[in-house]
Amino acid sequence: MRWTQTYIPTLRENPSEAELVSHQLLLRGGYIRKLAAGVYIYLPLMQRVIEKFANIVREEMNRAGAIEITMPVLHPAEIWQMSGRYNTVGKEQMRLKDRHEHELVLGGTHEEIVTYLLRGELKSYKQLPINLYQIQVKFRDEIRPRFGLMRGREFIMKDAYTFDENEESFKVSYQKMLSAYFAIFKRAGLDTRKVESDTGAMGGKAAHEFMLIVDTEGGEQQLIFCDKCGYAANMEKAIFREANPPKPDPELLEKKEVDTPGASTIEEVTSYLKVTPKKLVKTLIFLADSKPVAALVRGDRELNIVKLKNSLGANELEMASASVVEKITRCPVGFAGPIGLPNIPMIVDPEVTRLTNFIVGANKNEKHIINVNFGRDFNSKSIADIVNAEAGEMCPHCDGHLVEKKGIEVGNTFMLGVKYSKSMDANFLDAEGKEKPFIMGSYGIGITRTPQAAIEKYHDEKGIIWPKNIAPYLVEILPLNYEKDEHKSAAEQIYNELVSNNIDCLLDDRLERAGVKFFDGDLIGIPIRLVIGDKSLKQGKIEMKYRGSPDSELVDINDVLEEVRKLLGKIN
Repeated sequence: MRWTQTYIPTLRENPSEAELVSHQLLLRGGYIRKLAAGVYIYLPLMQRVIEKFANIVREEMNRAGAIEITMPVLHPAEIWQMSGRYNTVGKEQMRLKDRHEHELVLGGTHEEIVTYLLRGELKSYKQLPINLYQIQVKFRDEIRPRFGLMRGREFIMKDAYTFDENEESFKVSYQKMLSAYFAIFKRAGLDTRKVESDTGAMGGKAAHEFMLIVDTEGGEQQLIFCDKCGYAANMEKAIFREANPPKPDPELLEKKEVDTPGASTIEEVTSYLKVTPKKLVKTLIFLADSKPVAALVRGDRELNIVKLKNSLGANELEMASASVVEKITRCPVGFAGPIGLPNIPMIVDPEVTRLTNFIVGANKNEKHIINVNFGRDFNSKSIADIVNAEAGEMCPHCDGHLVEKKGIEVGNTFMLGVKYSKSMDANFLDAEGKEKPFIMGSYGIGITRTPQAAIEKYHDEKGIIWPKNIAPYLVEILPLNYEKDEHKSAAEQIYNELVSNNIDCLLDDRLERAGVKFFDGDLIGIPIRLVIGDKSLKQGKIEMKYRGSPDSELVDINDVLEEVRKLLGKIN
């Protein structure tokens, strides 16, 4: 492709709307343009990236035995009502009505649709297992679309669905997908880690996410890893053993109400009472499906919203407003406690139950209660892990310690079990003629999200550094002065030779200053650059440079094809 025959509208300044460096570079490099919040137009360079990554995904899915189909984006609401998710999936689901007032859904995922398809088609265990996938546009009404293609309302995803007759068969299908995912991301030049994750609105028994580890602001998720064994989980799911639990006091002291003037935060109370945060218990008030609930965690811990939501079985969970808290506790925010709290559900983290003589709010302004003990002074039958794991704590499976990193989710896999098949009456006849629900799995990869994640991982101060297999072009040919006959002739010779040997090339045939061409070339990030200039041509050579290295080398103009192939074999 010639630069003058495509459309690459590069920008010199960072757009104000872009927070992440990857988002900035996609906009500045002329890859995407914003149409509306969370909705983007894919320009020619991005279209090539999407197609290259989608082809990798397609090839590996086909190799794993999956079969490609295409399902509608527009879904009748009644199909979602069959599974029960129409009322639980939340406001992210985009809904509309047609002229006949029929309720419709814009698909953000297709578990219901594929189950609806196969429940009347697959009738015997002899037709199993089967794996169907598609690469298609999805819609989710994100409350705050941001970060470009990382969290948009419209995006492209590969979603696959397996149907098996029993758990043994499903384990084989699930492992095939895990292996396919590792192969996909490896081919895309991305070193990913599989971590345990929450099933969320998808439901099912268990789930995993494939994470690209980054050290930039684009690392949207906190990840927990063991420094010894293979344990890995995202923060929503991570569990731990406490490395240095507080020792219990030798005796239980009598509880006592004390004044804590002007002290409502953990820092203020600990400072005033001269104790550590481990001696305090926070009583946090939430609204779970619009009903109040109290959550108790140790003062030095951070509450995990997802764990709390799951323990309550709630569809919606939000922190109660100050007015709601004051109405329930009959005191200002900061002094809530479990003793004398109105009759609302109370979820207690296990660490709280192991404390002795701790401190809680008194449900009175500027007062706390000291020497409180669980089981003696208050009780609850709802004991659940509802706090974040932290770096330095013990691994739940070995004697290793936990470390924390940031990552970007690029793929996920879900063990759905019979959640959808059972609710939608999708059954088959087993070898004994008995009717049974399908064992299902669901598997997603972000086709538009993953390339931006790659940029977040691979870039420098000048621009993008694409992994070669998802780069829009492999080679950029840059004649310093295309108007010079010798520059143009050499450029055309190299271009024709590489293209005839199936090496994607972009020839910068613009009549621009060399500085402009170098700036744009670094910005768009094509892996190999071939520079044609007077000095090198006099020697019968051109300059070859890998985008990810500061060094360049001179190669004979007649050996360009061989040298390009060698360099492509070395780079990621």
